[in-house]
Amino acid sequence: MTLHQLLNEGTARLERAGDPEAGLDARRLLLEAFGLDTVHFLMNRMEQLEKTRAVERAAADYRQMIEKRSRRIPLQHILGSQEFMGLTFKVNRHVLIPRQDTETLVEAVLEREKDTGKRILDLCTGSGCIAVSLKVMGKYGEVAASDLSEEALEVASANAERILGEAGEIRFFRGDLFQALPPGETWDVIVSNPPYIPTGIIGGLEPEVRDHEPFMALDGDEDGLHFYRRIIGGAGERLNPGGSIYLEIGHDQAEAVTDMMSREGFCHVTVIKDMPGKDRVVCGDTE
Repeated sequence: MTLHQLLNEGTARLERAGDPEAGLDARRLLLEAFGLDTVHFLMNRMEQLEKTRAVERAAADYRQMIEKRSRRIPLQHILGSQEFMGLTFKVNRHVLIPRQDTETLVEAVLEREKDTGKRILDLCTGSGCIAVSLKVMGKYGEVAASDLSEEALEVASANAERILGEAGEIRFFRGDLFQALPPGETWDVIVSNPPYIPTGIIGGLEPEVRDHEPFMALDGDEDGLHFYRRIIGGAGERLNPGGSIYLEIGHDQAEAVTDMMSREGFCHVTVIKDMPGKDRVVCGDTE
């Protein structure tokens, strides 16, 4: 048995299961099971594997992971982590898996908010990827984050502690959007990647999303705009003068969210596109 044969075996199994990236996923799981990097895999993939207990255990682990992936369990849940902004975040079924789309949101804040003394608030923090990335890369003095899910906050807090350590503390609040926050406390910047998928669409999503990511992190109510109305409507009381708001959006929601911001009195409302050229972030400033 060789690594090449194992890779072909796993790829074939995932192809039968409908995995759209069967070959890539099988290789990633193989490298994980055998503790290899790509270079050593390519160098040794055609060599016969030694018949040792360690090799047998690695092969068994690989086949077990392939079986999980064949049930369309997300690769990130099997591996337990996902890369985001060059950092590694632990993930599980209680949080939305960080996506490259959301890096556009973080990059927009970093580009426009240069003052490290600004106070940042991340609503619907999930895994904490936005808040932690802003703290690491923006070096902002104070970052806070909130989420309704207690399980999600456990994940976010663990990610913050692992990546930042005690010196980079982020304050976490549990509750429903602004209701989670201390009365009267205000921030200079509010960011959020809220649930924005219309309820009726969720059932037609890929099994990895529909069946394995938290429904409450996806569901934006009937039109997908429920949380934008609440966040934009309540942000004015929680932003300091001259403050800003940054919201990730679905690719077809820019006009609706822009109109909401304008009606609530935000100025300099701007739509920012992601790498593929789709509308991804709407931001605006208070007077």
